[in-house]
Amino acid sequence: MRINKFFKYFIQAVKGDQKSFVTGNINKAIFMLSVPMILEMVMESLFAVVDIYFVGKVSVNAVATVALTESVIMIIYALAIGFSMAATAVVSRRIGEKKPTEASEAGVQAIFLTLCISLVFSFVGIFFSKDILRLMGGEADLIEEGYGYTMIMLGGNVTVMLLFLINAIFRGAGDASIAMRVLWIANGLNIILDPIFIFGLGPIPAFGVEGAAIATNTGRGIGVIIQLIALTGKHSVISVGWEHIKIKWKTIKNLINISLGGIGQYMIGTLSWLFLVRISAVFGSEVLAGYAIAFRIIMFTILPSWGMSNAAATLVGQNLGAGQPERAEKSVWKTAFYNMLFLAAVSLIFGIWAEFFVSLFAAEPEVVKYGSMALRVICCGYIFFAYGMVIGQSFNGAGDTKTPTIINFFCFWMFEVPLAWILSRTFDLGPLGIFLAIAIASSLFALLSIILFKRGKWKMVQV
Repeated sequence: MRINKFFKYFIQAVKGDQKSFVTGNINKAIFMLSVPMILEMVMESLFAVVDIYFVGKVSVNAVATVALTESVIMIIYALAIGFSMAATAVVSRRIGEKKPTEASEAGVQAIFLTLCISLVFSFVGIFFSKDILRLMGGEADLIEEGYGYTMIMLGGNVTVMLLFLINAIFRGAGDASIAMRVLWIANGLNIILDPIFIFGLGPIPAFGVEGAAIATNTGRGIGVIIQLIALTGKHSVISVGWEHIKIKWKTIKNLINISLGGIGQYMIGTLSWLFLVRISAVFGSEVLAGYAIAFRIIMFTILPSWGMSNAAATLVGQNLGAGQPERAEKSVWKTAFYNMLFLAAVSLIFGIWAEFFVSLFAAEPEVVKYGSMALRVICCGYIFFAYGMVIGQSFNGAGDTKTPTIINFFCFWMFEVPLAWILSRTFDLGPLGIFLAIAIASSLFALLSIILFKRGKWKMVQV
């Protein structure tokens, strides 16, 4: 009976039958939102793993190029996620207040902002790709082999930014199922196109590592087109019409105020990660490649956890909009507990079979050695970080982006980066010191998030 009920709810969640989550069983609400968000993130993480698998067949320099480029692209992700958090917070609050027109207006203004920012990064990527890789510590042969990848990825960043943002709009409206379907299509195309553009097929030449960038932008670009079609459809929960396509300065100001905290917290986390990559580069391409592979494998599990965290953000926004702060809080604690159980199981698996998973993507003994070390050590911290992920997103869902920004600044900038340098260089722990710093900082982030969340100030935030 329970199995039949599970599959019934699972099908409903995938189809997106339920859009409002301010009434009814909280466990069901978490399930109905989490399932499509987790499936969405599973595809995202699956693509990341498949992508690094094919790139790994090109060369060690190709893998290192992807690692260096993604460290820079994480800045773009920080901006996209910041705007996305603002869009989710405002859209979910308006939906909870039963104001769909205002929700549509907020979504359009967020798209305007994203387009403007993406143009700046496209210019930088197209004209300064070699300088970016050089600044990140790339060696001369790496730069010559990989600058095309960097140029294409940064030049076409608008596809990544819009894919993030519009899916966040759908999630805020409670329509997580369409966000899931779009990402499955986009990343499914990426997976199919990756080997074709990297190794060549028929009249299509082998582009090497550049082919991975071409596949990514093509797949995600098609995904954005599908999003825009859905967003303008009459049957969408948040439906955009011509009457919404105009600048609303008040709405833009509100979005900017909320997104600044979100951008700040992810920029802090991203820049700290960027410096960790820079510190890793000192120890050679093998360490950098191992670190990149471990990071991709970890993302395969962390992204589904972000799916649960995003579900918590939507639940918080909608329930605060409906005037039910206690229901919002209860939803967060339950989601965090489920996330912790999930990551604990995953960490145990990686702890036992780290070499096996890393060796799927690299044959060089040194790459496997450092990749396995990173996988084991970092995952220990993510068991505790499970609570920090959910609570941090819940702050953002409430529109309180300031609190997690402060926590991020202290844990990942003031603590993690100096600790990584001290452990790896001063105490001569090498790469192990970097991985230990990540695990310790992640645990500290979770502890501080729990303490501040219990104070309850997030319940009073107006958006």
